[in-house]
Amino acid sequence: MALLEVNEIHVHYGGIEALKGVSLSVDEGEVVTLIGSNGAGKSTTLRAITGLTPASSGSIVIDGEDVTRVPAHQIVDRGIALSPEGRHCFSRMTVRENLDLGAYRRRKDTSVAEDLERVFELFPRLKEREKQKAGTMSGGEQQMLAMGRALMAKPKILLLDEPSMGIAPILVQRIYETIAEINRDGMTILLVEQNANYALEASGRGYVLETGRVVLEGEADKLRTDPQVQSAYLGA
Repeated sequence: MALLEVNEIHVHYGGIEALKGVSLSVDEGEVVTLIGSNGAGKSTTLRAITGLTPASSGSIVIDGEDVTRVPAHQIVDRGIALSPEGRHCFSRMTVRENLDLGAYRRRKDTSVAEDLERVFELFPRLKEREKQKAGTMSGGEQQMLAMGRALMAKPKILLLDEPSMGIAPILVQRIYETIAEINRDGMTILLVEQNANYALEASGRGYVLETGRVVLEGEADKLRTDPQVQSAYLGA
């Protein structure tokens, strides 16, 4: 059984059908990517998984439990954490306060301090800026903070939404090196990314979304050589 199974989900925004029967799966320890153009439904898929935009039909199963109708704040307890598009760090709070907030629902967990140290190992800049207000940091640093905050929830599955968006190329490379390191630690990752080159290089498998539907799926290496993917997403 996959750690995450999304089965034929439909999502509506008013009268607009944003997802039209999306299905995907993520096995434990995998990095799986969703690629597609703006408006394809990538972020909506993540929002449906987290319960932020509930599916109108279909099912979402995490580690064998159907969570389709579970409220968003309880899905965190089921082992899902999202690093959202646009980062959404709390700008008036310090780096440390943002990270502590990520572990809010783990207040009685004695391993929080150990996990904080691991986040600082993964992102040394966060340690250097521990007392700095998040809103004063660069986009790349805020992306590191958003990822660190999600990791502080100690999820079974980490959802990353557009981690390269609006970030200097040198920091994009560092972010993806860290994604690989997190995965080597055993973290299962579902990645949404417009930068298909980075995403497919970091992933074992992928899905291509177009207008709310999965139109292609397979091993990342095969998707990278697919003429349709090359033409639409890889600039070939």
